Amino acid sequence: MSHLLWKTLVLSPVVLGVTVLVCARAMATEVASYSKDIKAKVTQTEAPIASTAPIFIQTEQPKVNQQLVAQKTDDNKVLEEVNRYSSEGKNQNSLSQVTSVSQFSDVQPTDWAFQALQSLVERYGCIAGYPNSTYRGNRALTRYEFAAGLNACLDRVNELIATATGDLVSKQDLATLQRLQEEFSAELATLRGRVDALEARTAELEANQFSTTTKLVGEAIFAVTDIFGGNTGDANNTVFQDRVRLDLQTSFTGKDILHTRLAAGNATAFSIRDNANGVIDTAEGTQTLQIGSTGNNGVIIDWLAYYVPIGPVQAYFAGTGGIHSDYVATNNPYFEDYDGGNGALSTFASESAIYRIGGGAGAALTLPFGSGSNFFKASSLTIGYLASNANNPGPNLGLLEGNYAALGQLNFSVGDRFAIAATYVHGYHGAGGNLFDLGGGLASTSRVVGTAQANTLSALNASSSNSYGVSAAFRPSDKLSISGFISYHDVTGFGANDDFQAWSYGLGVALPDFGKKGNVLGIFAGAEPYAFNRPGFAGNDIPYHFEGFYKYRVSDNVSITPGVIWLTSPGQNSDNDDAFIGTLRTTFTF
Repeated sequence: MSHLLWKTLVLSPVVLGVTVLVCARAMATEVASYSKDIKAKVTQTEAPIASTAPIFIQTEQPKVNQQLVAQKTDDNKVLEEVNRYSSEGKNQNSLSQVTSVSQFSDVQPTDWAFQALQSLVERYGCIAGYPNSTYRGNRALTRYEFAAGLNACLDRVNELIATATGDLVSKQDLATLQRLQEEFSAELATLRGRVDALEARTAELEANQFSTTTKLVGEAIFAVTDIFGGNTGDANNTVFQDRVRLDLQTSFTGKDILHTRLAAGNATAFSIRDNANGVIDTAEGTQTLQIGSTGNNGVIIDWLAYYVPIGPVQAYFAGTGGIHSDYVATNNPYFEDYDGGNGALSTFASESAIYRIGGGAGAALTLPFGSGSNFFKASSLTIGYLASNANNPGPNLGLLEGNYAALGQLNFSVGDRFAIAATYVHGYHGAGGNLFDLGGGLASTSRVVGTAQANTLSALNASSSNSYGVSAAFRPSDKLSISGFISYHDVTGFGANDDFQAWSYGLGVALPDFGKKGNVLGIFAGAEPYAFNRPGFAGNDIPYHFEGFYKYRVSDNVSITPGVIWLTSPGQNSDNDDAFIGTLRTTFTF
């Protein structure tokens, strides 16, 4: 008890300070930040809550990972240079090249210069793309626009002369060009200077850029977290954990994308204790930043996947680290962030446990159907197959003989604000291991959600599983999102007394833009995967999970998320003290 009191006193100033900061900033910036937000709005994407469905809920990033805000680079400077020059041409505000008041006037269609250039354009095809091969019809031009057309004709005539077809150019046209060049010499000098500078910048960018086909997207998570409650609180200390992901996103056609993601971290889950101070073998309360962590900040390639459209079908191929939620709609907006740092704190609240069965290497296809003109809008069918030990050629392993999970999901949208999906997953599991292992593979100790009763498979015999789930999302308004899921899992062991059934369900309410644009207040409640009456396991109580978090958007690239997780009946035993996890998570995206 003294240990719990001490940790509470230590953390209370931090929690209080964060609460005061969030509340004060949320109220004080309502007026002051409005004008700033116009200049620097939080970057958001319209993300469908069901695959190919027309329902959209504003949420950050997404897959792709989710996505993340690109930084200002030399590309932007080049574009700014072009835009600035364009503005100068339209507004005629470049005073350095003005030598007389007459240069401010437009070139009218009745001017000799306009008619002369129009004639040259039509005869020599200087400017391609204009209707009827005319020079913008009879619209008046600024002197900069005129100079651009004149420069094009000069280049075209020089090209004809250089290719020994100079006899096609008459002396009269050369004289006209010379007169035009003299009269618009100032504008031509400005134009060519701008073009030369732009070409130099472009050459420098191409020589020094990372890749012409690849961009780097990253996420870094820092989290201060602790767990309280009875023996569990005494057995754990406050920790500072991290996880970093660097995603190289490559596109070869502009429509496809190859993800090569590097990951490192030192985050580990807490040790939850029973009333006798024994360790409870459970994954309850696992946080998303603890997924994919190497434990010692060693760097690994944790995900290699390729998305490519094949006609109307969206195809997905995973070389390693593939999971079902990579390619299928989970219908849990604002909570689901693909185990990133901008959604729910826990793996349970982020997505249905049915998507945690299996993983690894494989492929998936999403086939759209329906015209969208009936009650059910445009919908889709998703099928996928992931093998946990696809790279291992050993006995009872490999792509087809080892652990695998095959998924089928029907995605429907009803109206414009409701989406629902029905999911089926069939899995094969070798002896040992866990049901919700996220692709841990044969005899893996990996489990990412749920109790030991719902996870533990036969250590002597293989098992098969058939899982059924329903997920739905409802958006009654732009400021409110409601989502939930339920799943049933029927496990059949190939030995005696190896069969069991597991359940899981949850409901979440999210308030986007709560207090400030880009903020999210989320509340989630449900039961982590559990199973009853299993031989050799004690505890037949339902392990409820309650979670609340508030993501405060500091800037486009930084967010702070304080939150609390409350676990009742850990290990499915009401005799064990409830556990409370407090987390202050900071996420950097770049």
